[in-house]
Amino acid sequence: MELSPIIALAYRDLMKFVRDPTRIIASLLFPLLFIGVLGGSFKSGLGDTLGYDFMSFVFVGVIAQTLFQSSAMGIISIIEDRQNDFMQEVFVSPISRYSIVLGKIVGETLVSITQGVAVVLFGLVLGVSITPSKALGFLWVGIIICLFGAAFGVLLLSNLKSQRAANQIFPFIMLPQLFLAGVFTPIQNLPWLLDILSRISPMRYAVDLARGMFYTNSPEYQSVVLSHPVFNLTVIFVLFAVFVSAGTWLFVRHERDR
Repeated sequence: MELSPIIALAYRDLMKFVRDPTRIIASLLFPLLFIGVLGGSFKSGLGDTLGYDFMSFVFVGVIAQTLFQSSAMGIISIIEDRQNDFMQEVFVSPISRYSIVLGKIVGETLVSITQGVAVVLFGLVLGVSITPSKALGFLWVGIIICLFGAAFGVLLLSNLKSQRAANQIFPFIMLPQLFLAGVFTPIQNLPWLLDILSRISPMRYAVDLARGMFYTNSPEYQSVVLSHPVFNLTVIFVLFAVFVSAGTWLFVRHERDR
């Protein structure tokens, strides 16, 4: 696996994000609105009923959702690169196809981590209790979630022909997961059909892993966390391998057919 091409591709994606203030503002606006408006609106009423701080519950869910979704959506740049023929230029170089995909995944992970840091700082402003150990936990959990989300994006977007098609399909795949993953509301007692859909939703395991880290050794743990972090990590690892392998195969096949 070539390290230099991976770093170069990752650096290119990070610089594209840093130099696009419109994208930076848009990527931060929705998470801040979700935490501030939704979490704050239901903090007193629903939070008292549930028996734990609803603001913190929503905050952790939105952090995981932001990292996962941002990484997945960032892979849409593969389609932009196709339309600009950048990928054709990369393909003629002696670089492994897996290195190309991994470089895109690492790049979008760096972009999403930058967004995640901003959201964490916003949570501190709102009064969410974040200890140094939790902040450190957010770092390693966030990297895992970003890599997982980017791999999911590779699988979804690698075989689409246009950015327009991706923009039309992506919301239909991501929006239901916001609710099936329990980003905003508890999902311990879902109807059987929704429970099945929730269990096949990749975002569920990212959100639950983040909450497992945040609520470790707290009295709210049993009420908030669905599965043990080891289980979530195992599912994420398996799905990551499947998404990267299948997504890269579709990606390479599509480029060869052009």
